[in-house]
Amino acid sequence: MVQHDEFRFLVDCGEGTQRQILQSGIGFKRLNRILITHGHLDHILGIAGLLSTFMRWETAIESIEIYGGKAALERIHDLLYGVVLRGAQPGISIELHTLEPGVFFDGGDFTVKAFPVYHRSPDCLGYLFEEKSRRPFLPEKADELHIPNGPWRRDLVDGKSVTLPDGRTIDPEWVLGETRQGTRLAYVGDVGDTASLTEVVRDVDALVIESTYLEEDREMAHSFAHLTAHSAAELAKRAGVKKLFLNHISRRYRDKDVLQEAQAVFENTVLTRDFDTFTVKKEE
Repeated sequence: MVQHDEFRFLVDCGEGTQRQILQSGIGFKRLNRILITHGHLDHILGIAGLLSTFMRWETAIESIEIYGGKAALERIHDLLYGVVLRGAQPGISIELHTLEPGVFFDGGDFTVKAFPVYHRSPDCLGYLFEEKSRRPFLPEKADELHIPNGPWRRDLVDGKSVTLPDGRTIDPEWVLGETRQGTRLAYVGDVGDTASLTEVVRDVDALVIESTYLEEDREMAHSFAHLTAHSAAELAKRAGVKKLFLNHISRRYRDKDVLQEAQAVFENTVLTRDFDTFTVKKEE
């Protein structure tokens, strides 16, 4: 789950997702956007259970929006309408949004962009969550100009000139700092080759990516179009990523061995586990 202010995005929906949501305590409120990386069953089967939960509990959600590539959405359509609903009315609106690479969601102060990913499935996508650039308000400059607290400062933060009660006009240029790039989070699902991702994830503050295999099984990883921990770490290092989060780990390996392999290449690596919570923000 990726959350920014009141917005929530569930990325992929594997089997048992609704059970995990209940166990985590995050609840179903505003859980109305699902981003699908690709159409393999371990990434979409949970949509059936989640929809069934919404229908049975009569939650406050009136619609659910599912975003993904054409092939994935065709499979999801068959799953929902051919297996779950079978002619019944869902009680909520189901919207399937076929994506092409590019920005597809604008939340005001942030955007979500889809980008192509190579895996053993057509129309695979990754997602880039990106806060818009901004110019920070400099309260010390405002104090020097004796600008009162209240709507005048708020308008200046929004880049608007203001007229103060004493008649002076203040230009936002006088109280705003240099432009700063917003926080950026890239999420990549299953992937077999990272060459095309280097510039896409360049300098992101956090990269979430699979690490199914260890380097000792590199040939197997290649045959199934998955990554080793070493390959994921190489991408992070090559692209100047600030922090690397690994998931999708094969149970054949010990966590400490996966982490050790990745950190030997890229030290700032975290191995994620169920119910972990992280805050991603721009480094000062």
